[in-house]
Amino acid sequence: MPELDRVAVRIVIDSYQFAVAPSRKLPNLDVQHFGGGLSNKPPRRTLVSEFGLAMHVESRRGDETRNILVDFGFTPEALLNNANLLGIDPAAIDALVLSHGHQDHFGGLVGFLQAHSVKLKPKLPLFVGGEGCFCAREWTAPPVRGSFVVIDRKALEAADVAVTVAQRPALIVDHAMVTGQIGQKTFEKVLSPSAMTIGFDRGVGCYPERLSEAERGAPVVPDQFQHEIATAFNLERSGTCRLDFMQPSRRGQRDQASSSRVRCGKNSCGDRGPSSRAPSRGLRPGYRQGTAGNRSDLRDL
Repeated sequence: MPELDRVAVRIVIDSYQFAVAPSRKLPNLDVQHFGGGLSNKPPRRTLVSEFGLAMHVESRRGDETRNILVDFGFTPEALLNNANLLGIDPAAIDALVLSHGHQDHFGGLVGFLQAHSVKLKPKLPLFVGGEGCFCAREWTAPPVRGSFVVIDRKALEAADVAVTVAQRPALIVDHAMVTGQIGQKTFEKVLSPSAMTIGFDRGVGCYPERLSEAERGAPVVPDQFQHEIATAFNLERSGTCRLDFMQPSRRGQRDQASSSRVRCGKNSCGDRGPSSRAPSRGLRPGYRQGTAGNRSDLRDL
């Protein structure tokens, strides 16, 4: 996996923001806050917070620069508004990554593609972890049951997006890596807040023959997120390898970390101990956990 010189992560959408939070510098890390709601005049627009997640990652290696969108929030209105305010150029985007098939992660995708159809690169790759991303879903957890909609496959085709199924580790535009599907080997257990409807009808849904036997065992099954993938970047600093994870995990933090181990020279990023300069495993601020375990195990992370 390539060693990068710099990685800049913009939180485009999250469920919370603090507009007047101060920026700060940490070892090998510069944290900047937008502050776009503050001016001498009442703002006409500012960043929108909503149920959902979207991130923009700019990576650099020598004179190479790559731009990746990881997840797309709950609504296209929020994604379009925030991406514009943050100065994200649609024409510069090199790849798209969807962590898993929940509406709060894919909801803004189609609207974003349609709004920028003229600017986006042709055959823009969209990385997904499996056919399960495309199954229709129902939210089954509190406070109320309801549709969690489904990705519009016809709209993706019309947008000239190249859907790339990454069940195994794969490079993204020569700068990043998606883990492929995340196996469960630790104490963590999936807390499933949704159910998948198995089947394909009138251009939407998932093909049963492309799912695992466990997933296609009934017309409606609890969501186990077998299609989930994580995105990682490899930063080399003063002989210390750092692996940064870019999204939440329904399959579990420890299992995601294990799946994201890559080779850095003669040593494994995941096998090195913590460093005062740069930790071997970095979880993004606001990292959301969707698995069950005990506190002592989580502290070990």
